[in-house]
Amino acid sequence: MSWLWVVGIALLALVPFVAPNLQLLVSFALAKGLAVVGVTVLLRAGQVSFGHALFFGISAYIGAFVMASFPATEFLVILIAGTLGATLAGLVVGLFVVRYRGIFFGMLNLAFSMIFWSILEKFYHYTGGADGIRLTRPTVLGMELGRGAFELFLYYLAIVLVVALGWFTIRWFASPVGQLFQTIKTNETRLEYLGISPRRALLSGYLLSAALCGVGGILMATTQGVVTPEYVWWVRSAEMVFIAVLGGAGSVRGAFIGALIYEFVRTYASAYAGDVWQMLLGAFLLVIILFAPGGIMGLIGAAFSRGGRKSS
Repeated sequence: MSWLWVVGIALLALVPFVAPNLQLLVSFALAKGLAVVGVTVLLRAGQVSFGHALFFGISAYIGAFVMASFPATEFLVILIAGTLGATLAGLVVGLFVVRYRGIFFGMLNLAFSMIFWSILEKFYHYTGGADGIRLTRPTVLGMELGRGAFELFLYYLAIVLVVALGWFTIRWFASPVGQLFQTIKTNETRLEYLGISPRRALLSGYLLSAALCGVGGILMATTQGVVTPEYVWWVRSAEMVFIAVLGGAGSVRGAFIGALIYEFVRTYASAYAGDVWQMLLGAFLLVIILFAPGGIMGLIGAAFSRGGRKSS
């Protein structure tokens, strides 16, 4: 099925030329997809975070503060600063939340994100409050690009990051560290018998998930050109979990497919059914959960299995 992903990436690369009006929508979907992979990492350990928008927002605000303090900063500097900031925040929060499991793990993550949301809302003179902060356009290799060229640069950079970080995450799952991390879902006690700390194993995945959310956050912020407290609002975290389930819980590729489908459905449903688009999205997820518990990836896998049996 690898050829299918190659075709998918090639089709994404053609979007700016074939359907330029979809370029921005796909850019948003890819940025969200990277953050959803972060949530997917934790799902592999059987943990659901309802507050991972925290790292998405921290990265975006770091980018905004850097641009406000040092105009015309290189994009690469912003990307690294935002990702490192999200990872550091992941370490601070992770050291506390990895002690808990299940609903307590999910709600504690939500609590941290809502605390940060309140800080962004209340410290208006620093954060801009509900109005947020506008990002000036960073330079790329010392060049000041126009709006169109910069958006095109972000689009192809997002594709490169999706391929590179998606591949890295899949390889990480297959690594010894990743295998230990996934054991938390199936038999955490066995890890303790082996002398391995389940908290440390969970923390390793938590840091990876925070970094992935950070990369997605900085891409979203620079593409939109503005960051607001909505970046860390609980709805954003729920959206990430929604997309992860839609694509196929625990699937890296499913996270990106789910993000693309979600963004298309949300955009066109809100355009043509403005009053009921949330209901349509809810019904869409309900259908997926009831009839395709494996998500979109489960449907794709089943379709290829049937095709293989027929050909044999």
